[in-house]
Amino acid sequence: GTKHKGNIGSLIKDKLNDICDDYEIAAFQGRETFEELTISTVHDKTRANIKIQDGCSQFCSYCIIPYVRGPIRSRNHNDIIQEVKKIAENGYKEIVLNEIHISSYGKDLQLKDSLIKLIEDIDSIEGIERIRLGSLEPNLINEEFMKRYAALDKTCDHFHLSLQSGSDNVLKRMNRKYSTEEYRNNVKLIRKYMPEAGITTDIIVGFPGESDEEFNETLEFVKDIQFSRIHVFKYSIREGTKAAEMENQVDDSIKTKRSKELIDLADSISNEFMNKFMDRDLSVLIETEKDDTIYEGYTTNYLKVLLKSDINVKNEIINVHIDKIRNDYLLSE
Repeated sequence: GTKHKGNIGSLIKDKLNDICDDYEIAAFQGRETFEELTISTVHDKTRANIKIQDGCSQFCSYCIIPYVRGPIRSRNHNDIIQEVKKIAENGYKEIVLNEIHISSYGKDLQLKDSLIKLIEDIDSIEGIERIRLGSLEPNLINEEFMKRYAALDKTCDHFHLSLQSGSDNVLKRMNRKYSTEEYRNNVKLIRKYMPEAGITTDIIVGFPGESDEEFNETLEFVKDIQFSRIHVFKYSIREGTKAAEMENQVDDSIKTKRSKELIDLADSISNEFMNKFMDRDLSVLIETEKDDTIYEGYTTNYLKVLLKSDINVKNEIINVHIDKIRNDYLLSE
């Protein structure tokens, strides 16, 4: 996997200098420690991804990651805080807490409420104006987490809650650790504390054995939840996973048909969500200059905005008035 990745630089240097050493493949041994890779420079960006853990211990039946990346290793709390402070000093306004399974942050260290405590400490760092979370497992969300998260000044009302399927039977075959009812209740909790939250997700179509009935359950669940955006993936075999050995693999033509149907539904629902913000003033972090007068940025709930401006507003958080919708953009003229 990626173990000992911190040695890559010295290994390359040795190779260039014709220094030959013998190397061995090391197995993951139970609970590993997080291998720190500190930053030395930052570039002209507005949003920084902060790695807070590595590995995964979930063993979803379609996923190879636990076998190649090893078990959960949480990064030291203070090391993260120091990196975020350096990021802030270099002008970044938004940070994203990210990696394979951030919902498990701190569990390997037997620490309670590790993720929300980390978020609370980052919230107090001067210069950081937005805190966004990467992909989350639905079972992270509970009343206490949402109450504390929503009470902070800098947290974004955007949650990428991984779903994968809206059918309980498929979720069981995937070895996911929640039911559709639990997922639905967690979404209700999010909207209780952050009513305009953008809720994005990933869904796999054509998982082994997925019947027409099970796919239709996913369609109905998507209609019920009303996601702001959905990433749709056609199931593909990963050698070495349990799903690769399952019977009733779904034909590629059926996967393609289901993918198109779900994408069409997702686009329609996304458009409905965007329409809620028409003729509204929204806070936008400008990230990209598209040309001399057009800039692109994101709202706190992760809606893309195009803005016309005669002055350079890159890396600024500004309030804009939403006039139109074009494709998957809100427009401010």
